[in-house]
Amino acid sequence: MNLLTQFIYFDVGGVLLLDYSGTNKWVEMKRDLGVSADLDSKFDDIWKRYRSQICIDCDVDTLVPLFEKEVGITIPEKYSMLADFVNRFEVNKNIWKIAQKAKEKYRVGLLTNQFPRMLDLVQENKLIPDIEWDVVIDSSVVGYQKPEDDIFEIAEKATNHDPESILLIDNGSKNLEGAKKRGWNTLLYDPQNLVDSNNKIIDVLMLK
Repeated sequence: MNLLTQFIYFDVGGVLLLDYSGTNKWVEMKRDLGVSADLDSKFDDIWKRYRSQICIDCDVDTLVPLFEKEVGITIPEKYSMLADFVNRFEVNKNIWKIAQKAKEKYRVGLLTNQFPRMLDLVQENKLIPDIEWDVVIDSSVVGYQKPEDDIFEIAEKATNHDPESILLIDNGSKNLEGAKKRGWNTLLYDPQNLVDSNNKIIDVLMLK
């Protein structure tokens, strides 16, 4: 990492909290909704149809009637797919102290691809550290998502720092490539190897 780093962006899903990455939670959610294995392709096709919009302006709860109609399942009337996603997320507790220590030495922010309304629900459920983030860039708010260059440009300007002073910690290699193109520093976080990933952050940020 460039020693001039002054601003750190943390990704949310797969870094500050444990989402569906590397898990069977997607399949578990479908089975709980009554989607049998032979209906998986129908369900997944709908998801893929709207995937590019889901972290921008497509509220996932508006897809529920489509799943019922096109997949042929019956979903409880008050069911919220957004809440279902968030309820299956898990706290990545060991990174909380790391983020809090980072806040003491650097300016810190969130740079995240989120469904509309999701980040608020994540924070309400106390799934990420309760930190006064200096900048929050939410894809569903700014209208662009990683790895699009526009979201990195917006995030960069929001820091008032030069590109070489910004570090992105993210579990997506494509997202990191997008940041590198702008001259940012990057750190790949592996949610399947939490101990090594957390130690890497501690070492890189000199938080010991």
